[in-house]
Amino acid sequence: MGSLGNLPIGILGAVMLVTLPQLLASIHVPEPQIATITAIGLAPTFFNFLLAPLLDWRFNRRTYAIVFLILGAILQFAMLESLGNLGLLTLLLFGESLAICLSRAALGGWLGAIVPQEQKAQLGTWYAVVNIGGTGFVIIVAIMMLRDLPFALGAGLLSLMLLSSLVLCFLLPMVPADRRLARDSFAQFFRDLAGLLRQREILSTLTLFATPSASFALSNMLGGLGRDFGASERLVSIIGGTGATIAGVAGSLLVPLLLRLVQPRPLYLLIGGIGACFTLALIGLKPSPATFAFAMLGENLFQSAAFAVEYTINLGSIGLNNPFAATQFALIRASSSFPIAYMQVFDGQAYGRGGVACALLADGGVTLVACCLLAWLFRVGRRST
Repeated sequence: MGSLGNLPIGILGAVMLVTLPQLLASIHVPEPQIATITAIGLAPTFFNFLLAPLLDWRFNRRTYAIVFLILGAILQFAMLESLGNLGLLTLLLFGESLAICLSRAALGGWLGAIVPQEQKAQLGTWYAVVNIGGTGFVIIVAIMMLRDLPFALGAGLLSLMLLSSLVLCFLLPMVPADRRLARDSFAQFFRDLAGLLRQREILSTLTLFATPSASFALSNMLGGLGRDFGASERLVSIIGGTGATIAGVAGSLLVPLLLRLVQPRPLYLLIGGIGACFTLALIGLKPSPATFAFAMLGENLFQSAAFAVEYTINLGSIGLNNPFAATQFALIRASSSFPIAYMQVFDGQAYGRGGVACALLADGGVTLVACCLLAWLFRVGRRST
């Protein structure tokens, strides 16, 4: 049940990265402008941790989760109704993304502070499953809702889906809010953050996620490369929606089994390293629709498994009754979002220089080097303690 807290992020991702670009393309908005709008919408996923201290101050996290979920739903509806005004649409998309990210941080911190440590691996797995499943489902139904129903009705129903996490807000046990004054709370936050960053475990966690060791950003790029493999638009849609969702759920559900054998941090690097080898192996395959499907399914399987381990590590790092749980959750989540952004740019530049093979080499090579380097650093660090 707790994994429902990640569903709005999956819905936001589907609307922002797939549905909205389709809508804008249908009214002949240039592709570079669509990419810019999407990039602005993605920005809050990286820096929302700067506002996360608000979620640990004055009001309880249930209040913040409810307020930001409702605000996100309202802003999404207004954004979909603003297709004729791209400036306003971009502003509303940015606001929706920020609201949903803050709501996710409030719920994530809340869960991390109350769920027993032995249950966090399972919660992390289902966090990834719900995110992936929600994204795939909305990709499939969103355009049908907006095209087959009156547009305002379809936009309203699509926006109401964001409120699915509200049920959690009335089922989870309450955690008292920090009632201190704002200036005291923020001063304490920065003192605690400085102390947090001096802790070897937290520092190694941030380093692990901020490096391109298991970002698999290539999976976000492959959907636009169907023509390079001779894949039809229909095949791209089927593989990108249904196929990638099934592969993603399968990858996430493998994680609890693997965690019985390997600790979370080594497992994260292991997934990244094996996934990098998979990416490099694709270079030797002849470009074809079958290769495209194989690449898309494999990249999504590895990325989803990495997400599940990342959520497990993030939630597990939050102690019970942690007064800054939402802040810590948002900070670690931001560090894992960062490499997805810069590797997306890196892979795109590599593709521009040498096509698909160059992009595969760049992504797989950098990931494999990062995994090997981090594994060596962590091993040296353990020896020195």
